[in-house]
This record gives sequence, structure tokens and C-alpha cells, in this order.
Amino acid sequence: MLQAIEAIIDQDGNLRIPASVTLPKSRRVIITILDEEPSDESTNLALLSESSLARDWNRPEEDEAWSKLAQLPSL
Repeated sequence: MLQAIEAIIDQDGNLRIPASVTLPKSRRVIITILDEEPSDESTNLALLSESSLARDWNRPEEDEAWSKLAQLPSL
């Protein structure tokens, strides 16, 4: 199933996804860079979501759940 998710890449190259993405296993992605600046609403949503998502991502359970990815060979 293909999914489209809007995100923002800042001037330092940091990718900000405003919502949590749950997948059954790791997936490849294609990032399309649009020739327009994000709206203030999109920027604010990404920034406001960051601390909330960080709390989820920085839990020991998340580290354990994603630890298998560290064992995969690099592409």
C-alpha cells in the first residue's frame, strides 16, 4: 500500500514529520522536494509535534522495538 505523508525539510536538512508513522516493518521511501515554501501552519504543526513525538521515540520500549534494524545490512 502506498502512503503519502507531508513533511518539512528545514534548511539544515532535518526532516520533520508532523505525525507518527506506524508500519509493520521497515520500508523504502521516496522524498519529493516541492518548489514552494511550507505554510506557517505546516511549520508550526511540525515544530509543535516534535517534543510530543520525542517523548514516544525516546522510550526504552522504542529502542528495543527498533533494535533489530541495527542488525540489518547497510544499503
